[in-house]
Amino acid sequence: MKDIIDTEKLPVYLWLDDLEDGALLQALDLANLPFAYHHIAIMPDAHLGFGMPIGGVLAADSAVVPNAVGVDIGCGMCSLRTNLRRLDKAELKRIVEVIRKLVPTGFNHHAENQPEEAMPEWPTKNDALLTITKREYEKALRQVGTLGGGNHFIELQMGSDGFVWIMIHSGSRNIGLQVADHYHKLAIDQTQKSGENVPKDLSFFRDDDDLYHAYLAEMHYCIGFALANRKLMMERVKIAIADIMGDVEFDGFINKPHNFADTETHFEKEVLVHRKGATRARKGEWGMIPGSQGSSSYIVKGLGNPLSFESCSHGAGRVMSRNAARKKLDLEKEKQALDNRGILHAIRGRRDLDEAPSSYKNIEKVMASQKDLVDIVVTLQPLAVVKG
Repeated sequence: MKDIIDTEKLPVYLWLDDLEDGALLQALDLANLPFAYHHIAIMPDAHLGFGMPIGGVLAADSAVVPNAVGVDIGCGMCSLRTNLRRLDKAELKRIVEVIRKLVPTGFNHHAENQPEEAMPEWPTKNDALLTITKREYEKALRQVGTLGGGNHFIELQMGSDGFVWIMIHSGSRNIGLQVADHYHKLAIDQTQKSGENVPKDLSFFRDDDDLYHAYLAEMHYCIGFALANRKLMMERVKIAIADIMGDVEFDGFINKPHNFADTETHFEKEVLVHRKGATRARKGEWGMIPGSQGSSSYIVKGLGNPLSFESCSHGAGRVMSRNAARKKLDLEKEKQALDNRGILHAIRGRRDLDEAPSSYKNIEKVMASQKDLVDIVVTLQPLAVVKG
């Protein structure tokens, strides 16, 4: 841990020393929430978000904040190891071509419904609460197994263990967005009626409100959908690799969401831990922390640090906004840096500069700042990247 701010109702524990002013003010807002418990934890990849810093961890006592989970409910990453020892550039190009045929990216969806077996199992206990999920279900059948845009990616990587790995970052697509928007608006109304003085973007439901339980039920389905989405994409990537490379073995599947809330016990109290752009890192728990498409990523094991609510960073974290990156970064310089490393990258034009390596923090510095949160098991270098 780098620092502790103790000027607010609760202390704020920081795992970085370069938190931007806007994100710092958001962290202080979290520390003054009437239901916040024990302290606020800010991970080393933290940066400005909506209402709450990306990379923030909030433990809430008998309350839920939809915007502290975020609009991409269940967004996260999964990894899988192959038995391949190398892939040359020609093989990588052919694999990427097949992946792009099998996995829609950006705003694109499948032309036909995907098998219902690919969807999360429908919960019977909370069926009556899943109003938005039911409304969006048919659309979701064409969205499952799609990548999306922004910082979502499919990446082929070379591991320090000598094997080629697959890593995928994606979330709950439109179904998660619709649930998040619906309940955030209701939370604003409920919070204003209650007279509680909290920032609008941190509006909440108490656990004696039916909307508290409805949001959690829909959130859990969206988390399941996000996992199903990543799993189906992973199956399609496996098909693409096997199509080019023949008989390939895969093992060691790891899945980690980083936009979610879950009931956990910390400091002898059961609380609802909100992680927005943060990953759970219980002692011995496997996880992954990606860099940018031009830097290392990591397979890690959690150390279960109680001061972080057993959490760690979810990536490198942005060092500049998307608009700033498109305006300030040199397109040719960014492309050349990736070309020189032999990476099949996804930067084609100026609009792609928001995902250029220079728009992200130094992942090595981020990892150095959380040595008390995770141990590095495998270091992964990018080979080829698919983005929306």
